Parts: sequence; structure tokens; C-alpha cells
Amino acid sequence: MPPKHLLHPRFWLNWIGIGLLIAMTHLPFSWQLAIGKRLGLLLHKFGKSRRKIAEVNIRVCFPEKSEQQRAELVRQVFIDNGIGLMETLIGWFRAPDYLASRTRFHGFDKLRQAQAEGKGVLLLGAHYSMLDLAGALFITQLPANISYRPQDNPVMNWLMERRRNKLYRGCFTRKDIRSFIRCLKNGEILWYAQDQDFGRKNSIFVDFFGVPAATITATSRIAKAGNALVMPMTYFRAADNSYDITIHDPLPIPSGDDVEDARMANAFIEQQLRQHPSQYLWLHRRFKTRPDRSESKQSFYR
Repeated sequence: MPPKHLLHPRFWLNWIGIGLLIAMTHLPFSWQLAIGKRLGLLLHKFGKSRRKIAEVNIRVCFPEKSEQQRAELVRQVFIDNGIGLMETLIGWFRAPDYLASRTRFHGFDKLRQAQAEGKGVLLLGAHYSMLDLAGALFITQLPANISYRPQDNPVMNWLMERRRNKLYRGCFTRKDIRSFIRCLKNGEILWYAQDQDFGRKNSIFVDFFGVPAATITATSRIAKAGNALVMPMTYFRAADNSYDITIHDPLPIPSGDDVEDARMANAFIEQQLRQHPSQYLWLHRRFKTRPDRSESKQSFYR
């Protein structure tokens, strides 16, 4: 039961919307995909501010594409993120193995080998559109801990924390570094993402698609303190609406050079997104913090 303050009438529309979305997760899978696509197209049509952010991101990251190609890609970004919303709800409210038969798991032997040797693993993920569904599918293979950023909407934050705590061994806010290190030292798996703009503090500027992007340096410090391997993980929806979750070979992080470590991580994500450009959270202002302190956080997206 939600805490009493979240039952205030000002949140009723939130709960009604959430109830409808949860009900949709019990429809046939093909219907869920169609609903997600429609939600994405509605946001593309009416979400002017988010569309502007996506348009800027796509323009600066894919300058080689024509204007028409970029417009088509932006539209597909909204479709894939609309489907991603349905996938998130499926991950939260259906059994973890609901879509396991549609999923191919690659490279999990690397994780099992690391754990057999007593090594913790920092899974370097990213905000690909099926993130929460990938988590639910992942735990059908191995237990994991996750890091997350609390949501601004209190209803969604309560719901997210409640559902994720049911799925994962541990859920830690991104500032809970001590818990990160503790679970890694215990030989556990921690799923972690560094691909959002968290501001200038504790960040350095390295290229992402050729554009300087504020990139946190905590990955190197956490891996070093936890004596952990850093293994990238990707999760994408295939053209036939099946899924691929892949554990890649470890990156040489920490290398002793924070700039090089951040560059390697960004380069890996960029390489993956060139193969699946629409399945990413391009609706996020990835480049809002600029190297020049005189630039406001709004200037890049004006």
C-alpha cells in the first residue's frame, strides 16, 4: 500500500494512469508493442520540448545523416522509447521469465567465471530503451544489485523503488558509493550506468559522438576500490521483437587514467548505438553541461 501522502487527490490522475498502464501489461504481447508505439507517436506529436531535445541530440551525433534521415530517426526514437515504457511496466509487473523464451542471453559464462573466482563485477550498462525489462530478464540468470537515480515524480519514484526492490538483491542510489564497494568486494554483481549528464562535479569532458560530454569518473574509482572487473552489458530489441542481452569482455578499467577510462566507456556505448541508434534515451539532455562555464545549461538545446 502506498504511503498516505501519495493518496492525496492531487496524485489521483497519476494512479489512474498507472493503473491503466499496468492493466495493459496483461494484454497479448503484440498488443503491448502496438500500444507502446502509439504512446511514442503521441509524445512525438505533442511533446514539443522532448522532441526538441531529441532533434538536437540526433543532429549533433549523426551529422552524416540527411535532414530527412534525422527526422525519421527522431520519430523512431519516440516509438522505441514508447515501447520501452511498456517494456518497463512488463519488467515491473509481470513475472521475470514472462519474455525469457523470446530472449537470447550471450556471454553470461563470463560472469559465472568471475564469480567462481571470487571477483565482483561492475556491469557497465546504459540507458537503452529496454533497461528495466532487461533487468527483469537478467535475474532469471543471475542475481544482481543495481544503482539508480530517484525520480522527481513521488508516485513514480515510490512505484519504481518498490518494484525494483522486489527484483534485485540490492538497490542503491547513485550516491551510495559505500554500498557499491561493499557488494563488489563480496564478489557480487553491480549494474551501473555513467551515460547521463550529472553536472560538472565529479565529471570530466570526453567525446561522445564527437561532442564533449560531461562524464562521471566514479566508474574507475568504484572498480578500483571494489577490486572488480568492469564488463559492458548491452540489451536491445531485434527486428522480430525478440531480445538480445549480451555480456561483453572486460574493459581495462581502471587504467590509472580517468580521462582514458571515461573515453573507453563512452566509445563503447557509441559503438553499440551506431548499430541500434533509436533504442536509446535521446530524450535526455546528454550535453546540457558544457566545458565553457559561461554557457548556461539551456544554451545547447535552444
